[in-house]
Amino acid sequence: MSQLGPVPGIGDYFRPVRRRTRVVHVGDVAIGGDHPVRIQSMTNTDTMDTAATVEQAIRLADVGCEIVRVTAPSIRDAENLRMIRAGLRARGCEVPLVADIHFTPNAAMIAANVVEKVRINPGNYADKKKFEVRDYDDSQYEAEIDRVHERFRPLVKRCRENGVAMRIGTNHGSLSDRIMNRFGDTAEGMVESALEFLDVCEEESYFDVIFSMKASNTQVAIQAYRLLAARLEARAPGEPSYPFHVGVTEAGDSEDGRIKSAIGIGSLLEDGLGDTIRVSLTEDPVREVPVARGIAARAASASLVRAAHNETIDVASPPFANFFAHARRATDPLNWQGLQAGGEEPVRVEVEVADALVDPPGAAARLAMDLSGLRDIECESLLVDGGSGDPNALGIFREELTSLGVVLPISLRVSLSTSEWASAVLSGVGRVVCTLNGASSASDDALRVFAIEALGRGIPVEWELDCKDAEIPGWVAKLAVLPVGSSPAALSLFETASLHDYRVLVSALGDHGFERTPIVLRQAVPKSPAIASGIDVSGVPESALLDASVRLGGLLCDGIGDIVSLRSEVGAASVVDLAYRVLQGARQRATRTEYISCPSCGRTLFDLEEITARIKAKTDHLRGVKIAVMGCIVNGPGEMADADFGYVGSGVGQVTLYVGQEVVARAVPEAYATDRLVDLIREHGAWVEPGETDVA
Repeated sequence: MSQLGPVPGIGDYFRPVRRRTRVVHVGDVAIGGDHPVRIQSMTNTDTMDTAATVEQAIRLADVGCEIVRVTAPSIRDAENLRMIRAGLRARGCEVPLVADIHFTPNAAMIAANVVEKVRINPGNYADKKKFEVRDYDDSQYEAEIDRVHERFRPLVKRCRENGVAMRIGTNHGSLSDRIMNRFGDTAEGMVESALEFLDVCEEESYFDVIFSMKASNTQVAIQAYRLLAARLEARAPGEPSYPFHVGVTEAGDSEDGRIKSAIGIGSLLEDGLGDTIRVSLTEDPVREVPVARGIAARAASASLVRAAHNETIDVASPPFANFFAHARRATDPLNWQGLQAGGEEPVRVEVEVADALVDPPGAAARLAMDLSGLRDIECESLLVDGGSGDPNALGIFREELTSLGVVLPISLRVSLSTSEWASAVLSGVGRVVCTLNGASSASDDALRVFAIEALGRGIPVEWELDCKDAEIPGWVAKLAVLPVGSSPAALSLFETASLHDYRVLVSALGDHGFERTPIVLRQAVPKSPAIASGIDVSGVPESALLDASVRLGGLLCDGIGDIVSLRSEVGAASVVDLAYRVLQGARQRATRTEYISCPSCGRTLFDLEEITARIKAKTDHLRGVKIAVMGCIVNGPGEMADADFGYVGSGVGQVTLYVGQEVVARAVPEAYATDRLVDLIREHGAWVEPGETDVA
C-alpha cells in the first residue's frame, strides 16, 4: 500500500485487491465474492431453432464457457427458451442460461420463469430511442423516472420470487434519449442509467444483481466501470457491493477484436474490477472462450504477484489528475536524432534490436527485409542492446542499414560503466538507455559520473529501472539530485514491469518535480505462448498479443506513455503492426480502418461474419475511418455516434446505411449494400484508393 488515501472503488492505485462483492448465483454458478472470474458467451443462432441453439450452447460449455446467453427479442423467442433449456438438460448439459432482453418487457417476464438469469438494457427496457432533443425540468425528469420504475418493477418482483439473477447491462450505444439529454453521451450517463434501475431493485429487497457498462470505445468502458464502482461504494461504504460483468462491446474480429477486448477487460481485472467476463468477437462464439480464459488467467497471475509484495510504496503524488476521465499525461517534447516524441506528438513506436552488435550485416539485412513488408505504418526508432557484442560495431550496423535504405534514429542501451563511452561508438546516437538494477547497486557517484559524461556529449539519457515497485521512488530520488542540467530525458521500467509499477513511477516523478518527464513503455513479445494456448494472430502468439494489449493498452488508456518500445522474438514487422493496433485500440493513434462490429446473435438479420469480411475487403486500407457493422437495431443507431459510417441490418435481406447518426439510405438490398457504403464514403471525402495512404 502507499501513503495516498484509498481510491473509491479499487482501494489502491498501486496494489489493488479484488473488489469486495456479494455472491450472486446463476443456477449452480456463483459469481462474485471469492469465486474465480467466470467465463461466458452468447449463442448466435436463431433462438427459434432449438436444435441449433442447443448444439451451440453445448459446444460453448465443452470449451469452458460457464454461462450461456441467448437472445429473446420476442415473446415467442422467450417461450422457446423452455425448449432450449429442456434440450440442454436432456443432453446432460447443466450450463445456466441467460435471456438477453431488449425492448420487450413482456418477453422478460416470460423468460424469468424459465432461465437462471435475465439481462435487461436500461436504455431500451422502458424507452424507445429516437435521438430527440428535449429539455426536462426536474419535475418532468422525475416523472419520467417514475414511469420507468413502474415499468420495470414487475420484472424485479418476478425475479425475486423465482430466485432468478439479473444483469443490468448498460450499453454506451443505447442510452435513452432522457439520459442523453441530461448527461450526454458519457460514462456518467451510463452509470446513472444503471443506478435508476438499481433503486427499484433495492426498494423491492432484490439484490441478485450484476452490472455491466459496455462500450466499443475502450476508454469509455474503463471510465464507466471505475465510476460505477465508486458510486456503488458511496451508496454503501465498506459493504460488499454488486458483481460486475465486464466486456467491450462490438470489439470486432481477428487481432483487433482481441486487442480491444484485452485492453478493456484486462485492465479492469488488473484493478480488481470484474467477476464475470465475455469477449465479444465477430466470429464463432466458441472462439471467444479461449480468449476470455487467457485474459482471466493473466489477471489471476498478476494478482498473485501483487499479493506477494508487502513493502510500503513511499509516494505522495497521485498518478492521475482524474481517475475517472481519460487525459494523456502532459510531458515535455523530445528530439532524439530527429525523432519527435512527447509533448503533443503521437505515441511513437520503437523496436529493440538484440543482435546488432553481434552480427551487424546480418541484423541489418534481416531488419530491412522485415520492415519492407509494412504498409501505411512504420517503425520510428531503433534501440540497440549494448550488453553483448562489440560496441564499436554500432557504426557498421548503421552503415549497413543506410545502404539498405533504412534511415532511423538509433539509440543504445549501456551500463553505468564508462568504458563503453567511446566517442566513436556514441557518434550519432539518439539517446543512451542506462539500466539501473536492484535497490541500491549504483552509487550516487557512479550516477553522477554517467550523467556528466552524457551531458558533456550532448546525449539525452533515458534511465531504465529494473527493480521492485517499492524501490522505484528511491531510484527517482537518486536521479533527482544529479547535476543541474542533467535531468532525465525519459524514464522507463524494465519489460517485466506491470501496469501498476508504471503508476508508481508516475507518482514518484511527480514527487520530485519530474512530472513532465516522458515515459517509455517496454514490452517483450516472445515466440511461445506464456499465458495460455491460442492461435497465432499475424505472427504473434495470441497469449503474447493479450499480454501486450493489457499492459500497453491499459497504460495508454490511463494516459501514460510517449514511446512504445518492443523487443521481439517474432519479427520486427509483426510487433510494429501489433503496437499500432494497440495504439488504435486504446484510442491513441488511428492508422487503419476501425470496425465496430457486433458479435452476432439470434437477432442478427444477415451473416455478420461474411458481411464484415466483405466490407473489410473493400475498406481496410482507409486510415482512421470508423465503420460500424451491426446485425440489428439494438445498438446500431447508438453506436453510429461513435462511427463515421454504419451498416445496420433492418430487415431480412435489407440494410440501413448511416453517416454518423443520420440515416442516409433505408431498405438497401443486401446484395448492393456494400457497394453503396463505399459510395457513401467517397461522397463524404473519406475515400482514398488503396496504396495512397500515408503513415500517420
